[in-house]
Order: sequence, then structure tokens, then C-alpha cells
Amino acid sequence: MASQEIQMPSSCEVPDIPCGTRVFSTLPYAFILIELILGCWVWILVAATGVVISINNGWVMYVSVSCFLFSLILLMVYVCGLHKKNCGTWRIVDVIYHGIAAIFYLSAAVLVVNAAIVCNSTINSSCTLVNYRLLSAASVFAFVTSLLYMLHSFQSYVR
Repeated sequence: MASQEIQMPSSCEVPDIPCGTRVFSTLPYAFILIELILGCWVWILVAATGVVISINNGWVMYVSVSCFLFSLILLMVYVCGLHKKNCGTWRIVDVIYHGIAAIFYLSAAVLVVNAAIVCNSTINSSCTLVNYRLLSAASVFAFVTSLLYMLHSFQSYVR
């Protein structure tokens, strides 16, 4: 008996992930650059504040730095075209990574808001008004970044 390979029907073909500069003009991959910029702002703003709650700041810094690095690596893979041999597998990696990053960033955004609330209620020498404003700005950027990661994951899944 001859061995037969399982073939996907032609109606289930996976759309191609762009490479080169087309990554920046194709949704949802154009979100990666905005995710990098806003994630970097979260990183900078939280690093500029004094430590209000150390576990909160530690988690937010971990999430923002690791998501920044992984998104940068993913962007470089797409721009350089290293994903061309297994486009379907890279699409799954893209959906799963951005879904996990959205959940992590949402938790980080909630923790930044918590730190801002604690800072607002105890404004003294260790937690100044400047720190409160920096944490408030970081929380806005963290929520917008988590929304972008959610949109990216959803659009990659639907596409």
C-alpha cells in the first residue's frame, strides 16, 4: 500500500506573512512598530519613577523589557524574511505570542495603576507628585499597548 500524505484543501491556505518593508504597511504586522514604541515608553516611565511597590515595578519592568525584546526579534524575523519556509507555523507563533503578551501587558497595566493609586494616597518624600504623574502616564501607555497586542493577536487569528 502506498503512503499518502495529508494535504490541506486549497480553501484553507494560509495567507502569506509579508517580508521586508511590506511588514510596516500590512495589518496587523504594522502594529509591531507601534507596540515597540509604546512598550519602550512604559519601560522608560516606570524606570524613571521611584519604587513605590517593588513587586509591581519588577513585574512591569519584566513584562515591558521582555515583550520589547521578543517583539523586536519577531520584527527582525519578518523583515529579514526568515519565516518564509514555514509561514503557517510562524502565524501560530505570532497569534500565541501576541495573545500572551496582551495578557501580560494587561496585568502590568493594572499593577501600574495600583502603584499610582498607592503613590497618590501617600504623597511624601518617597512618592512625589512627579512620580504619580509618571506612573499615571505609564498606566495609559500600558493599557494602549495591551490593546494593540490584543488587536494584533485577534487580527492574526482571523486572517
